[in-house]
Amino acid sequence: VQLQAFGGGLVQPGDSLTLSCAVSGCAFETYTLGWFRQAPGKAREFVAAISASGDRRLYHASVEGRFTISRDNAKNTVDLQMSSLEREDTAVYYCAARNVPYTLNQAIGQWDYWGHGTLVTVSS
Repeated sequence: VQLQAFGGGLVQPGDSLTLSCAVSGCAFETYTLGWFRQAPGKAREFVAAISASGDRRLYHASVEGRFTISRDNAKNTVDLQMSSLEREDTAVYYCAARNVPYTLNQAIGQWDYWGHGTLVTVSS
């Protein structure tokens, strides 16, 4: 299973940015997908997850209402739409896949596959 995240960049506080992740090598429609991030000097943390069918979503409290996770089971992609970005959102963002269809889990150790990260820098 391969995941490739892209879409990071330098933005200003208050801006919006969408990250995308292309997934291959698995039965995409049966996998839960998620986004995690790691800020400089900090541990990797959960950001958002979406169930295989897309009907269930889970967000970290710090991004609830600002970020939206979505998936396209026809294109094998998962997106993270980020709005009202804050300096504290600066991090390397990783997409991840988990070989279960329904249960959403924030624990890093529960995720099976990871992509290389894409850097998001929020700065004025």
